[in-house]
Amino acid sequence: MLTGVTSGMDCCAAETFGPVVSVTIVESEREAIAAANDSPFGLNASVFSGSARRGLRVAEQLEAGSVNVNEGYRGSFSSVDAPMGGVKLSGLGRRHGPEGLLRFVNPVTISRATGLLQLPRTGREFDALAGPILLLARVLKGLRLR
Repeated sequence: MLTGVTSGMDCCAAETFGPVVSVTIVESEREAIAAANDSPFGLNASVFSGSARRGLRVAEQLEAGSVNVNEGYRGSFSSVDAPMGGVKLSGLGRRHGPEGLLRFVNPVTISRATGLLQLPRTGREFDALAGPILLLARVLKGLRLR
């Protein structure tokens, strides 16, 4: 645990990927949220509060892929049904949950003509329809329908 951390220190806003927590004292909830979000990274965040309601309210405002209330990381990291991944420079996409599975999906649209009037596919079919289409155009012009 590091205390006296300032914004100029690497451990303040960089990803340490180690058993390190840096503590910064702030004057208000708003300042705490701003300080937590003042980083190009956003993998995981934690909010510790005596009030669950306040903890959840603060958690909703943090820019991180997962946010734990009154817990370091176990709640979000251990749930295979919850999407997990970072935001900002901390990652792209999600793993776990439906969102994690969908990143492996490549949707394809396949259609099939089912109507009575098929569109022409070959030059011969276009030639065969040229006469009826011209006749239809003349009739519509005569009826003044557009």
